[in-house]
Amino acid sequence: MTDLSGLARQARTYALTMIYHAGSGHPGGSLSVVDLLCYLYFRELNYAPDNPARKNRDRLILSKGHACPALYAVACLAGLTPKAELSGFRKIDRNLQGHPHVGTTPWVETSTGSLGQGFSVAAGIALGLRHLNCEARTYAVIGDGEVQEGQVWEGAMFAAHHRLNRLCAILDYNKMQSDDLNRNISDIEPLVDKWRTFGWCVHEIDGHDFDQMERAFASFRNESERPTLLLAHTLKGKGVSYMEGLPNWHGSVALSDADLERALRDLGLGLEEIETHLSGRIWEAE
Repeated sequence: MTDLSGLARQARTYALTMIYHAGSGHPGGSLSVVDLLCYLYFRELNYAPDNPARKNRDRLILSKGHACPALYAVACLAGLTPKAELSGFRKIDRNLQGHPHVGTTPWVETSTGSLGQGFSVAAGIALGLRHLNCEARTYAVIGDGEVQEGQVWEGAMFAAHHRLNRLCAILDYNKMQSDDLNRNISDIEPLVDKWRTFGWCVHEIDGHDFDQMERAFASFRNESERPTLLLAHTLKGKGVSYMEGLPNWHGSVALSDADLERALRDLGLGLEEIETHLSGRIWEAE
């Protein structure tokens, strides 16, 4: 059985190191979503890394595109992109841009970053797959600040109206957005009641608990009438003590040598391992 906790820890070290060498990025929301992405790639998705054009593969869209360091890190561990590619994060002439870009990263389903749009694309893909009589499932990872977008609620109505039971939205509910707590910017509660009223099946889980994810995704696969929302309670900056629960680590921030070293220590790395991350040697072929 795959060690999801170990993979998540490694993905967090990769994501932070990418942000450090790029000189900018979004660490807080990347760290909060890592566990969910690890479960999706290593337990849930039928994603065909050797044949991304296969029609019946599952589709995953990271609608909160600013958390792409987590996506790239987990995808690397899953065999979708070489480790050396991670060294080019946010470099204009390389493939892994600061938000997922379908033109340079062909294993993503669509470009995302303008919040709300990725979720709407996911709903459209789910309907399109139904028209093709395709049994593939569509998954959209959305952010809680993103739920303030009207486009999300239009998409939610559309998906419920069409009974897109093979569509699953995963809400990374870390309670924070770029500037502050959600409730201080534009309160989005009561979320469970809202999504259920919009016609969705809702499962409320701990977004860092793999057992709860397993049960929730199993329920989604058995749903025959409605789209499903997994409302995943997460911790912004998960795994790094000085980032946890603080909106100022949302992004876009530059990590200093001391920042990265302290974060990697929190994640259990020793001095020799930390040096390979600081120097960039971590991206070299093994």
